[in-house]
Amino acid sequence: MAIELADIFKRYGSAYRQKYADRILPSHRQAMAAIEHCRTATLGGQVYACPSCGETRFVYHSCRNRHCPKCQHERTEEWLNLQRDLRLPVPYFMLTFTLPEELRRLARQNQKLFYHALFQASAEATQQLAQDPRFIGHKAQIGMIGVLHTWTRNLLFHPHVHYLVPGGGLKDNHWIASRPDFFLPVKALSKLFRAHFQHLLQKSPLFAKIPKQVWTKDWVVHCLPVGDGQAALKYLSPYIYRVALSNRRLIAFADHDSLERSQVTFVYRTSDTGQLKHCTLSAEQFIQRFLQHVLPKGFVKVRYFGFFAHNRRPALKLAQTRLSQLSSLPQEDTPTETDQAGLVSKPLLCPVCRQPMIFLRDLPPCAPPHPAARSP
Repeated sequence: MAIELADIFKRYGSAYRQKYADRILPSHRQAMAAIEHCRTATLGGQVYACPSCGETRFVYHSCRNRHCPKCQHERTEEWLNLQRDLRLPVPYFMLTFTLPEELRRLARQNQKLFYHALFQASAEATQQLAQDPRFIGHKAQIGMIGVLHTWTRNLLFHPHVHYLVPGGGLKDNHWIASRPDFFLPVKALSKLFRAHFQHLLQKSPLFAKIPKQVWTKDWVVHCLPVGDGQAALKYLSPYIYRVALSNRRLIAFADHDSLERSQVTFVYRTSDTGQLKHCTLSAEQFIQRFLQHVLPKGFVKVRYFGFFAHNRRPALKLAQTRLSQLSSLPQEDTPTETDQAGLVSKPLLCPVCRQPMIFLRDLPPCAPPHPAARSP
């Protein structure tokens, strides 16, 4: 039988919340409860029947929590479709800014502050360096689509931001192109990123807790050409709504009636060799690793800068027209039976005779959501 994240939370969520009652964040409680109740009778749903063979099917509502592995695929496809309208017919680059290891413990404890600073410092550094006459040039505005990513493939905490950036900028509604194979020097960008981040954190009382050597070491920044941006968009799109772990990666669950003794095993692919490996953790460690990637309530993990910002879209449209009309990405058929609310968005076929089923009635929620799922 396939293992789901919801199964682990249902089995050990209560014990985990009880053990960490004075420390668990409201956003973590909310995510756990939502995942536990997703597509169950708790949230209600609809009843459908097949007029041909009489088969009955219950379709329960989704929780729509952004950290639920059952709810996000359709939204990922929607985001990808929207980005096609923003693309320019120019070379693109992928920029990646990584938070140093020495800052990660503080970042995990103060996520809103550090995530905002990570976005702001990296965007400001890139925009500042791009205005150097050796690169894009003075008063030229670049565009950046940034996506926050907090996990490694084995669920360790590793916050970094990916940016998809067209190779060039707008100046007086004219396009100033960069070199097709080079955008910005990463060593100079790394120093600016560090300086901007330091300036932002100096305003926080946490600044005194940061080791001084952090401000002298090299910070990791990468800049790679990615062609016309289509492949990079497809690479980024799963991170927009995908959670740290999909259900299909869970392969074993050994129940020993306690958080500490029970074990969860999942599979991941190493980034260096591409080999598949297994990671086995206690149920307690597994829940902790997953929850550290639950974002603060209301935090926006996708951000637009420069001419991609919403108030700059008219200038972007003008640039698109002048550079030539963008060609569309190939459309992929990804039919789904239900939308994010659990409502049928395409004809539901009978699992027995494959004929369209008809709606019979609504199912009210059988019980109110767990108190932990409510917003504080």
